[in-house]
Amino acid sequence: MNYIEVILLAIIEGITEYLPVSSTGHLILASSFLHIAGEDFTKLFTIVIQLGAILAVVVLYWKRFFQSVDFYLKLLVAFIPAVVLGLLFNHIIDELLESPLVVASTLILGGFILLKVDNWFKANEELDNENPSEHTKISYTTAFKIGLFQCLAMIPGTSRSGATIVGGMTQKLNRKTAAEFSFFLAVPTMFGATAKKLFDYYQNGFTLTSQQINYLLIGNIIAFIVAMFAIKSFIDYLSKRGFKIFGYYRIIVGIAIIFIHFFVYKLTLI
Repeated sequence: MNYIEVILLAIIEGITEYLPVSSTGHLILASSFLHIAGEDFTKLFTIVIQLGAILAVVVLYWKRFFQSVDFYLKLLVAFIPAVVLGLLFNHIIDELLESPLVVASTLILGGFILLKVDNWFKANEELDNENPSEHTKISYTTAFKIGLFQCLAMIPGTSRSGATIVGGMTQKLNRKTAAEFSFFLAVPTMFGATAKKLFDYYQNGFTLTSQQINYLLIGNIIAFIVAMFAIKSFIDYLSKRGFKIFGYYRIIVGIAIIFIHFFVYKLTLI
């Protein structure tokens, strides 16, 4: 890995982490195109730079993020399903992470779902003005169900933010409230994933060089800055226009990946 690759991957992380297009999928594909996906440090890097994206949420929602114990308990309830399933199916998840075709397939499937989401949950937005509390209040049951939807994102290409936002909308939340809770839930989820990846890295006998530490610092700073702009832009766009553009984007990218894999050169992560 070099500095140009560090900057490119960090920008991709910052842009895609909170959009319903799958940051993991994009990072897998980008590192595959760069021929660095098989490196152990690349796998660590793509997880650890999520810390920069986490910080962006904390900074943008500073007052709301430190609001009450009840808020943290709801995040904990939503976080539990991913912890349990992640520990149980860690090996299977790692195998899926090495398949660009899995990423392509889930991008396309998720794209078709996003094309329909606005129509499926149109009532959430239309009735929001009549009874706003019904479409903005998050109960413990709602938080847990959103956490179950988050587990779908263990399949690369699914999109953690996309799954949790749609999960929130199935519980009658409006798009804005569902998206913001998805952002909040990302903090413990990505922090936990980063901590586990670092633990596994050192447990396997790997140590970071000074240059690799610099890469991680630079990557996190860039991811933080880019994520700040991406979050604010996404919330504004989503509130006004919905998901369709992201659905079309996912389908186009997924089809392009399959075409490249079979007709240009075979993408590989090892």
